[in-house]
Amino acid sequence: MTNPLLAPSSLPYGLPPFARIEAAHYAEAIEAGLAEHLAEIDRIVQNPEAPTFENTAVAMEQSGRLLDRAAASFFTLVSADASPEIRELETKFSPRFSAHQDELFLNPDLYERFRGIDTSACDPESVRLVEEYLKEFRQTGIQLDPAGQDRLRAANAELSRLGTEFGQRVKEGMKSAALLVEDAEELDGLPADDVAAAAEAARAAGHEGQFLLGLIQPSNQPALASLSDRAVRRRLFEASVARGSSGGPLDLLDLARSMARLRAEKATLLGFANYAELVADRQTAPDFGAVQSMLNRMAPAAVRNADHEASALAESAGHALEPWDWAYYSTKVRREKYSVDEQALRPYFELERVLRDGVFFAAGSLYGISFHEREDLAGYHPDVRVWEVRDSDGGGLGLFLGDYYSRESKRGGAWMNSLVDQNALLGTRPVVMNTLNITKPAPGEPTLLTLDEVRTVFHEFGHALHGLFSDVTYPRFSGTAVPRDFVEFPSQVNEMWIMWPEVLANYARHHATGEPLPQDVVDRLDESRLWGEGFATTEYLGAALLDLAWHVLEQDAVPDDALAFEAKSLAAAGITHALIPPRYRTGYFQHIFAGAGYAAGYYSYIWSEVLDAETVDWFSENGGLTRANGDRFRRELLSRGNSRDPLESFRILRGRDAKLEPLLKRRGLE
Repeated sequence: MTNPLLAPSSLPYGLPPFARIEAAHYAEAIEAGLAEHLAEIDRIVQNPEAPTFENTAVAMEQSGRLLDRAAASFFTLVSADASPEIRELETKFSPRFSAHQDELFLNPDLYERFRGIDTSACDPESVRLVEEYLKEFRQTGIQLDPAGQDRLRAANAELSRLGTEFGQRVKEGMKSAALLVEDAEELDGLPADDVAAAAEAARAAGHEGQFLLGLIQPSNQPALASLSDRAVRRRLFEASVARGSSGGPLDLLDLARSMARLRAEKATLLGFANYAELVADRQTAPDFGAVQSMLNRMAPAAVRNADHEASALAESAGHALEPWDWAYYSTKVRREKYSVDEQALRPYFELERVLRDGVFFAAGSLYGISFHEREDLAGYHPDVRVWEVRDSDGGGLGLFLGDYYSRESKRGGAWMNSLVDQNALLGTRPVVMNTLNITKPAPGEPTLLTLDEVRTVFHEFGHALHGLFSDVTYPRFSGTAVPRDFVEFPSQVNEMWIMWPEVLANYARHHATGEPLPQDVVDRLDESRLWGEGFATTEYLGAALLDLAWHVLEQDAVPDDALAFEAKSLAAAGITHALIPPRYRTGYFQHIFAGAGYAAGYYSYIWSEVLDAETVDWFSENGGLTRANGDRFRRELLSRGNSRDPLESFRILRGRDAKLEPLLKRRGLE
């Protein structure tokens, strides 16, 4: 069979032909892509003509097409459907990709050509392109002497290897820590469809007649809110928080320490005080001090709110509270105080309806787009669905793929990724994906979501809109290719439509009767909005501050005892709470150790939420769910990618810089 990755896909919008791709094809295409890209760069460098924008910057943007095509589909499988063969290839190629980036941005001749480009006659996006390339050269280490560059290359390769291993062990650790329960009585309180799913999971794992409770990535497990058996709650909680830190082949603490040490060394080589300072230099935050200041301002108020919640929970429980009791009694207090039972809401949140009549309806109302399922197009797994997205004029905008159910071959969490980036230079239109980990129901049963899962569906689709609406010239600026502490902003804004009356009334209907969610329940949900914010903010800040603690260390200060360091760091930051572990602990903090995506940048969720809270106010002040608002948000922000300073895009939308007060009000931290 001819390798289908070696030529551009003939499918609509360039969708990869997954049905024809075998694991061996990825290896061949990546090898060919790496070699071809280096040859293309060499032609740029060897060009005898003086550097111009066209023969250097544009040529750079046009290079690497085969590699990009192969990598996009390969890493989609790495995260969402990794066979043993794919995992082996990931281990092989991840350091190669890291080394390849170094080959590009530690190339002095290529750097000199970019320095020689005269941009005086260029448009603003083209000027920014050259500026961003020059910045990446400097941040990659082009200024280092040969010995420094060699050491940096070695550190980058080792970081890539360790990050791949960390991610693979996290996935295996989550699978290994799933809780096996022998007796159905021990699952008292768990919804019937979850019990059925646990029975099916146990059967598939070879434990016929038992029940297997799988884990999600964060510390707090959803079943803790329902299980009435305190001993089972304890077992589930302890299985969750012990992941990656209990010794044995799946322990991850040594990997975390090694990565922290290497990142500290890398920062020193590049002239920064620590790795957090290096990361801040690439973000919208003015500096690392601004990030610390915001988090430190929020932490004491968050812990105070959590303490107030804990007092109410202990009173309800009638005994001393333990961490595994929190979610159970929080649900109980919310039910008693506000008459809100989140489990009773699930029949109103059926996945298909949430998608069609919620997520797609809101996007159609705001932006005039429509969604048309393409059953003739296939993803990499039978559960993957494909929709063609059409613009308000009926023209094709791009493809949206949804992969919603959990499986053993998928890593935990939820994310958006791009298979094809929009850009005018190459004439490509977007193909984007949302991947979640919703428990698949027993055959024939509906997929009923918790309110948190509904929030995740809307959130990830906000990322998808960022990719779908991209309208830039150059691939480098497309869609979500913005600074890490800005990328969560559009997705968080999209969450506002979950409870927007017109949207909620359209999708929140009982899956069996079609009855709408009663208005008095909606009112009570609104009244209870701040309940649980103490817990939510404290667990989030715990993870964000733990991330920073690992990345302000000097190379020789990385501790031998990672768990003692974790406890000491949280205490020093004032975010220790005996009943609330960080959202992610070191042993399973995939965001910051499985690659460098959020390393020293997990704060970005709350940093972006400052912009989000302001934007929600802007939408509300201007009439909410209207085409005029949607078109302006799309034009001034979603379509821009990184083609101009994202904060400038925000200022144009809002008319001023963001203020912290709307966020503090939203989270009850005033």
